[in-house]
Amino acid sequence: MPSKRYKKLPEKTRDLKTETVDKIIPILKQNCTTKFDESLDLSLQINNKQKKNEINIRTVINLPGGSSKKVKIGVVCEENKFQEAKDAGAEVVGGDELIEEIKSGNIRFEKLICTPSMMIKLSKLGKVLGPKGLMPNPKLGSVTNDVKKAVSDAKSGQVEIRNDKDGNIGVSIGNKSFADDKLIMNFTAIMDALEKEKSNNTIKGDLIKQAFITSTMGVSYKIKLDKSI
Repeated sequence: MPSKRYKKLPEKTRDLKTETVDKIIPILKQNCTTKFDESLDLSLQINNKQKKNEINIRTVINLPGGSSKKVKIGVVCEENKFQEAKDAGAEVVGGDELIEEIKSGNIRFEKLICTPSMMIKLSKLGKVLGPKGLMPNPKLGSVTNDVKKAVSDAKSGQVEIRNDKDGNIGVSIGNKSFADDKLIMNFTAIMDALEKEKSNNTIKGDLIKQAFITSTMGVSYKIKLDKSI
């Protein structure tokens, strides 16, 4: 049975006139009536005209307005880079012994960074890391010798954008406590990244069919999109 708080939320928001994100954000914040700092999340649907199983969108961007998500970072690297990784904020750092831990299923991180020379050994653990989306990828900046930058980026508001097999993309633009302009900056950065991915995938027409935004415990609103994406 819906709570009293939920009953006070608007109904049938999809029937409302679509608005730009800058007009929806203040409304979303008004709906955030829980005691915790609710997340504001985007849900994007790839255009039905596209062959979803042929579209592979996977990229990372640094949100200019920051991110409230705390990510536990693991780094597989040479011993002479251990301290560099720790100083940058990595919680789990190691070499061959960490690879053995991962092989046994002991995964103590939410994102993994690896140096190129150690990647040769780590690549054999695709069956362990792949299904969890944890395998480092040069395209995503997680296979690099610049461990300090990779860890710092991951800690300071970097998010991954990827579509699932049904053509859906989900990503947070921040929390209720964020200033409106910061949330709008993050939204714009995400849409700009998708425009770039559209070009990289040689997609004709619109990439995104529909976009919705909601808060953790709120209701969903449809966003008016720039049809160039």
